[in-house]
Amino acid sequence: MRRRRGLRGQWVCLLLGCHLFPEACNRLRWRRRRRRFALRAGLLQYDLALTLWEEARLHQTLPMCILFLKFDPRPVSKNAYRLILAANRDEFYNRPSKSADFWDSSNEILSGLDMEEGKEGGTWLGISKKGKMAALTNYLQPKIDKNAKGRGALVRNFLTTDLDSFSYLKKVSLEGHLYNGFNLIAADLSTTNGDVICYYGNKGESEPIFLNAGIYGLSNSLLDTPWKKLQYGKQLFTEVIKQSQDLAKEDLVQELIKVLNNQDPQLPDPAMEDQGKEHVQPVLTEYAALCVRCPGYGTRTNTVILIDAEGHVTFTERTMLNADINQWKTSTYQFELQT
Repeated sequence: MRRRRGLRGQWVCLLLGCHLFPEACNRLRWRRRRRRFALRAGLLQYDLALTLWEEARLHQTLPMCILFLKFDPRPVSKNAYRLILAANRDEFYNRPSKSADFWDSSNEILSGLDMEEGKEGGTWLGISKKGKMAALTNYLQPKIDKNAKGRGALVRNFLTTDLDSFSYLKKVSLEGHLYNGFNLIAADLSTTNGDVICYYGNKGESEPIFLNAGIYGLSNSLLDTPWKKLQYGKQLFTEVIKQSQDLAKEDLVQELIKVLNNQDPQLPDPAMEDQGKEHVQPVLTEYAALCVRCPGYGTRTNTVILIDAEGHVTFTERTMLNADINQWKTSTYQFELQT
């Protein structure tokens, strides 16, 4: 029994390789023997499993990220926050990335950066001192177009443009068909002029929308799609938000990070299974949790952004080191939004 549990990671890895990269399975004559192959996976060498995983990584992209957002542009209480964001980045552990930092000596734009060859400089979440903030999640789809435009540039381009959030998303929507599925939140945060947050998903409505004050959840379907893990996470997030004015800032950040690291799978979830088809089946149990843990893939970054009534920003990132789930680094940046 102990040996069977120990082989579980190999089974997941091998099955994922078959589902995400069927050409490899065909070459090894596994297409008609997947079920038997899975049952006998323990007899195969682990380096073969890793080879399949790597081939899958090179040809397909698993969906990444989940985020929760509390938006209150005109808080009644002076102690309340205008914006609270908590987000996970799910990605292959070995994908080259830079931890969150200001891009250059101007200390103007803050984000982590993708350093994957051919996609260098893209990002999934960032904020500028001018009050521009953007966050990206992928849309879960069974197959992707490897020739599509890189989605990581969507956040980067907004952080550097002079366009307001709605105009930028409107421009992106005209080219939405050129990308694999994505969701994009863009915000203009101004203590003087008021905060505006907009959303666009290229698998949803053709026009971006303005977000009203409220609490939102976004995973790998459209905004607030009732996947069970999103509903569960939103519930946990809301419970923390209710205490936010009574918690010290450091304690609030830690409570939110605790939510982001919840590994309780929310199953069954027919909506997630139907959207992901066979693509998600090999890792369904792991993927159905807020914090994803698969062999070589999963949650590798937690980010919390707090913006108070006076425009003070606290940006905290907890990120994995050396592709090791037991090694983490936490960094915090604080600054004032420019008025």
